[in-house]
Order: sequence, then C-alpha cells, then structure tokens
Amino acid sequence: MRVKCVLCDKIDKLDDHLPLAKRLRNRPIHTYMCDECYERIRVRTEARKETGLFQLTVKKKEESEWL
Repeated sequence: MRVKCVLCDKIDKLDDHLPLAKRLRNRPIHTYMCDECYERIRVRTEARKETGLFQLTVKKKEESEWL
C-alpha cells in the first residue's frame, strides 16, 4: 500500500497486512505520518512539556439539569 505523509508529502510503501495499513484503509479519517515527522513532533512536544508552559486544552462539559 502506498501512503503519503500529511506533513512532508513523502511517499512510503507499507505492507498490506500491517495493522497501520488496515487502519488507514478501513477508516479514512486516520492519516499517515512518516517516521521522521513523527519523531520530530514527539521531541518538540516533550521539550514544550519540560518548560512547564505546555497545557493540554480540554473543554469542560456543562452538566445539564435534566440528567
């Protein structure tokens, strides 16, 4: 299966029987990132977490009176 990285547009070839290939084929909402882009994002995210300024934004759900 040929896949294209969403960030750098690099085209890779995946084995058709890998779980990642099956996930991409069966669920079109999932996207593919090459190993270099994935590693770059992981390293930068960890560096931002270490600064202490990184906050994960989670929306609070309003509780309804009807529940």
